[in-house]
Amino acid sequence: MRSPNSYAAVVRRRTGALVVREEQMIDTRTGVRGYPLVRGVVTLVEALKLGSRCLRFSADLYEQDLEEEEKESGRAQKPDAPKPPSTLALLSMPIIALATQDAQGAPDPKDDRGKKFFTLLSILFALALFVALPQAFAEGTSRVFSLDLDVRSVGFQVLTGIAKLSIVVGYMMAIRRLPEIYRVFQYHGAEHKAIYTYERGEELTLENARSKTTLHPRCGTTFLVMVALVSIVVFSAAGPLLPQIGLGKLADNVAFFLIKLPFLPVIAAITFEMQRFLARRSEGALRFLLAPGFLVQRITTIEPEDSQMEVALAALRATLRREVGETPLAETGEATFDGFDALASNTPARA
Repeated sequence: MRSPNSYAAVVRRRTGALVVREEQMIDTRTGVRGYPLVRGVVTLVEALKLGSRCLRFSADLYEQDLEEEEKESGRAQKPDAPKPPSTLALLSMPIIALATQDAQGAPDPKDDRGKKFFTLLSILFALALFVALPQAFAEGTSRVFSLDLDVRSVGFQVLTGIAKLSIVVGYMMAIRRLPEIYRVFQYHGAEHKAIYTYERGEELTLENARSKTTLHPRCGTTFLVMVALVSIVVFSAAGPLLPQIGLGKLADNVAFFLIKLPFLPVIAAITFEMQRFLARRSEGALRFLLAPGFLVQRITTIEPEDSQMEVALAALRATLRREVGETPLAETGEATFDGFDALASNTPARA
């Protein structure tokens, strides 16, 4: 969970204990970071960084739990022990961090280089899947149906946008079938329920959170869907203004793909401002404009278990403490609580 001045990550250990990692953050609403359009890019970059860090934090504790199970069982691994995440799940993590958006000490240099390489690999995977593949689909469709569409034309951009939306939806439906991603989407639903409870001014308890919806207008999934739609408009407007390269279809497509990359932060910034505007009016006449995002959220948010809602509520409680001037739950950066009730009463089991 992220508040203006803090972020907190909470992980439940196999013992049922809740580990809290909390850190003070720079308020994104201040200075240049808070300017319209600039704040969209800042928020996007921060969401990817924090999301990836939180997922690594969770993975580290997961590995510790496995090691403890191995020591207790006296063998390499219990037959029913959870399996490590698949390669597809790992490659999906930066994308999942963005789709589910709404810190730590200095790492080992060698380990940090490995993580940076894998993050870079994941970004390249995302660019290939959501930028290169839709463009290739548009070019292939143009050839199959003898449309002879210029890469800069409106028709070509519409086909690219349709392909991009189809890939986003299909991709989310496919990875939802992975057990580890299914649980991430359950936690995503828990996050939304916790946030709705706070926004309604209710106490952050299980009883209040259960009845809330898992769909939220400021969700990262809605952002991704809107990016696909906004990109159609932006590239349709910018395409005819670009010079005719005339190097052949393949070369023109490669060149246009490279030209697109600098536009991505601009599209993200425009989309962010649009989503903020529509989110403030999500209960009014403009709600229908958020409908595509809400539909895809039905894939990326799943009704959570009570234990998962406790984790979401705990993270929100932790990050809100700085906002009201209270002592952070994890003053030294990390603390462990026996369970949600212990955390709610602010009684650390150990620091």
